[in-house]
Amino acid sequence: MQMEKNLNSPARVRLTALFDEGSYKEIGSYVMEKAAPAGVVCAYGYINGNPVYAFAQDQSVECGAVGNAQAEKIARVYDLASKTGDPVVGIFDSNGAFMDGTAASLNAYSLLMNKISSVSGVVPQIAVVAGTCAGSAAMMACASDFVIMTEDAELFLTPSFEKGAGSAKAAAANGVAALTAADDTAAITKARELINLLPVNNMASTPCMEFDAPTAAAGKDLQSAVNGIADAGSVVELYADYAGAAYTALATVEGFTVAFAATNKTQDKLTETDCAKLARFVRTCDAFSIPVVTLVDTLGFEGNSDTELTGAVKAMTRLAGVYAEATTPKVAVITGKAVGPVFVAMAGKYSNADFTFAVEDAYIAPLAPEAAVEFLWHDKLAGADNLTAKRTELAKEYTDTLASALSAAQMGCVDEIVAAADLRSVVAGALAMVADKRVTNLPRKHNNLPF
Repeated sequence: MQMEKNLNSPARVRLTALFDEGSYKEIGSYVMEKAAPAGVVCAYGYINGNPVYAFAQDQSVECGAVGNAQAEKIARVYDLASKTGDPVVGIFDSNGAFMDGTAASLNAYSLLMNKISSVSGVVPQIAVVAGTCAGSAAMMACASDFVIMTEDAELFLTPSFEKGAGSAKAAAANGVAALTAADDTAAITKARELINLLPVNNMASTPCMEFDAPTAAAGKDLQSAVNGIADAGSVVELYADYAGAAYTALATVEGFTVAFAATNKTQDKLTETDCAKLARFVRTCDAFSIPVVTLVDTLGFEGNSDTELTGAVKAMTRLAGVYAEATTPKVAVITGKAVGPVFVAMAGKYSNADFTFAVEDAYIAPLAPEAAVEFLWHDKLAGADNLTAKRTELAKEYTDTLASALSAAQMGCVDEIVAAADLRSVVAGALAMVADKRVTNLPRKHNNLPF
């Protein structure tokens, strides 16, 4: 006699919404965990026509408790994904492991962390947290490339009585969740959208799709620059509530997937968390050869007594190292100010930018205007009747001469000066030229930049 499946379980409802209509097939549906079915549904099928593997923890069976059988079922999904090079979507909703006082559950989670790590950077992994995701499962979800959480979901390593701890809002604010959604339907829609933008694996080309041109030319502020370069309606901002001086998004440019990594001038200088956000995002894009368009407009890295005491330089070094190591196509545009080490890290040609452009009134210099005047032209300030007016005058002179886009171009620091209105055509053309870029780094296990 065959065991009956609960076709209306939350796990199966979510998988039905995730996959194209009628396209998914279950695997291991009769596997038992103790006296009940294993608390997870595993499947393969298609999302927007792309082959994808997925698992959804099943709260209707022992609260989705994780044991060896569930771990083996999920591990099977990862084994298949590694063989075929297809993405994995994990839907997390479990109260935790079977607690029998033994190390069995630890072994189960150890197996899963091994499988997740083995395909990290090989196939895209998206975690949808649609309920409780606690303890070792939280590490599993965070090991994915992108985490999407519903507003009422929980993700935590250990329970906390601190108000808001473990919530989707907290996860978005601390950079764990890339996206949040009102409910299951919205979260799964976002997962499908991401799958559509990502290559199926690290050897595949970036997706190409139909597109509409933007309705307005690129402007100088961040949002209008992104919207003027990207195809209309294609921009998906990620980690929007984390590290506000940094901006990260996926979009398409003339139909091809592109990543935008940018600085947000309204938030002034880049902090340690901003650098961490940008570094992680660029590293993810590099793993799947997604071209990166970097838009720079910032006064530089935050530097004060606090940043020195906390060792923020490690995060800034890591950001520079990620850019230098990344072999994916990279186009940088100075849309405003690029002061000091930020230019070195994110836009310099020796940081492996394939093309570096600057808008006509860009400012590119080792120092901010006021500091440059004091350092270089202190003698010109001496004896001025109105010191404030003289500083302003000299700052403008410095901005228009030594720190100008023209000066940088004449010294070969940027490849070309472009009008903001031409950014889409210039960036699209540059990306097309380096689309078949092939670079091999020196053989090594990995770099050893500070974490």
